Amino acid sequence: MTDLSQRYVPVDHAKVDFTGGFWESWTRTVREVTVPSQHRRLDEERFLEVLNFDQPPGPLARPIQPSGLSMQHFFDSDFGKWIEAASYTLKAHPNPALEEKIDEIVAKLAQGQMDDGYLNSWFIRREPDKRWTNLRDLHEMYSMGHLLEGAVAYFEATGKRAFLDVMIRAVDHIEATFGREPGKLVGYDAHEEIELALVKLYRVTKDPRHLELAQYFVDERGQMPSYYDEEARRRGDDPAHYHYQTYAYSQAHMPVREQTQVVGHAVRAMYLFSAMADLAYESSDLTLLTASDRLFDNLTRRQLYVTGGLGPSGANEGFTREYDLPNETAYAETCAAVALAFWGHRMAQIELDGRFTDHVELAIFNGALSGIARDGEHYFYENVLESHGQHRRWKWHYCPCCPTNIARLIASLGSYFYTTKPDELAVHLYGANSAEAEIGGQTVRIAQETAYPWDGDIALTLTPAAPAQFTLRLRLPGWCSKASVAVNGEAVDVRTAEKGYLAIARQWAAGDVVRIGFDMPVERLHAHPEVSEDAGKVALKRGPVVYCAEEADLGFAPQLLVLPADAEIVAAFDPDLLGGAVRLSATAGKTSHAGWNGQLYRRERPATEVTQLRAIPYHLWANRQAGGMAVWLREQF
Repeated sequence: MTDLSQRYVPVDHAKVDFTGGFWESWTRTVREVTVPSQHRRLDEERFLEVLNFDQPPGPLARPIQPSGLSMQHFFDSDFGKWIEAASYTLKAHPNPALEEKIDEIVAKLAQGQMDDGYLNSWFIRREPDKRWTNLRDLHEMYSMGHLLEGAVAYFEATGKRAFLDVMIRAVDHIEATFGREPGKLVGYDAHEEIELALVKLYRVTKDPRHLELAQYFVDERGQMPSYYDEEARRRGDDPAHYHYQTYAYSQAHMPVREQTQVVGHAVRAMYLFSAMADLAYESSDLTLLTASDRLFDNLTRRQLYVTGGLGPSGANEGFTREYDLPNETAYAETCAAVALAFWGHRMAQIELDGRFTDHVELAIFNGALSGIARDGEHYFYENVLESHGQHRRWKWHYCPCCPTNIARLIASLGSYFYTTKPDELAVHLYGANSAEAEIGGQTVRIAQETAYPWDGDIALTLTPAAPAQFTLRLRLPGWCSKASVAVNGEAVDVRTAEKGYLAIARQWAAGDVVRIGFDMPVERLHAHPEVSEDAGKVALKRGPVVYCAEEADLGFAPQLLVLPADAEIVAAFDPDLLGGAVRLSATAGKTSHAGWNGQLYRRERPATEVTQLRAIPYHLWANRQAGGMAVWLREQF
């Protein structure tokens, strides 16, 4: 049984400096391009206009839909996430002009906040009489939760308390309004988010009320009779007319500890499970940990795309049935893959198990990273695994939750690399960086020299301030079937690894070098037989990176490509491919159009022509001219 008192603490992202290589390029792009351009988009698209509390509200930037919902109901969440992403960049790279933009937003929020602490721009300006009347649909606490996460990040980056104090007042109002005590509403927001935000606030304030409120919201979810039925009747609605028909959409169909299958809206589910892991971490609640473990296995064994994307259906932005993983109609929202990384990262802080960090790595290199273009200012909301050229990246979206979500993940990515205990340092992810960690009361400097993920060779140099005894735990990725590790030239037996981590306990001195080698052959992955869409097809993966074939390289639709089962696939680094990346190539076949003569069907099998497969990392697709793309390729035996 896991001892929840033995928890790992992430190294502050600002103490991890990406020094060249893969993530240095991406984090710099987010800092220099993405964060500034997103502020411009928020302004141009009239998002920031909602903060003009001293003016009458103007026409809606996002009209009311037939469902009765406007995207403008939760505009607050978007600039909350933008402040969070910007704050992560500020912590290591001060920028007075950027702080000024944040301070302007904070001043408007403080001006508009109601006397009782309530803070939501939509209801304050447009429907003050309807606040807290529709938790099922209108995202009030979801929006406040993202503002709260932004406030915590800004305080930690700058030490400024104004935004944090505004949000503590808002949380005090929520606590006074909701709970099981007489006179309070026994409700919870249908879109999870406030729960994990409250845990972040608790870690800053150490006020147990904040943790207890998060616990209440998680514990109350799914209790019957449903609060949402009662709430609907109070406002004169028939609960049977609920658009999504079932509260499984919001993971509110049964108490969270009883849930065995990941269902409903994908982002909501990932936020809920992240909060459950946080609460298990803080309160040593094994019942929540057990449920989180079970749900993580259900997702990753039966409902996850090979790219780390999740949620196949646009109808509910989420899950349908197990093994339903269509390619061309995949929803696989960027926010969902980002939130999967949140969840896996939190689980690994409690349970050092490679199955969590393997999926963090899968998501960040593939299903999440595909959501942002290489230029740092174009995006995908949906991350399909197949296209006929109709999918192009957009500058902004009608519901732009994903741009700021991928920005805050990349901007804080350093905190995902290392965690510590008083006598341990765990290395979860690999990539060129230099970092500082506190172990046993002293500073240990860490340096990774590597071209990962394009190469599996890593030199890890440890420099404690003085010789120190501690255990180094190295993640051996689940995708790697052959690994080698040596300390100062002396080999370490990797067969002693447990749950994907190799423990090396010794006295470490300045300049000790751990050399790690991960074999990176190109792998052919086959889907479970129940995933009928991928029958007879193969996906290509090298190290943590999933590949796709794109029409821009082939010159024809990749759906015509046939990869022989015995084809030799060659990997080679191409410095000219969108900043540099490893390409895959092989001799393959192409289904020929020859001899069809305008027929739609014929008796003869189509001919096959010899061609060349050229595959690129999935996260880089749709950065060049329009055209088709496929992750799953037909395999020929």
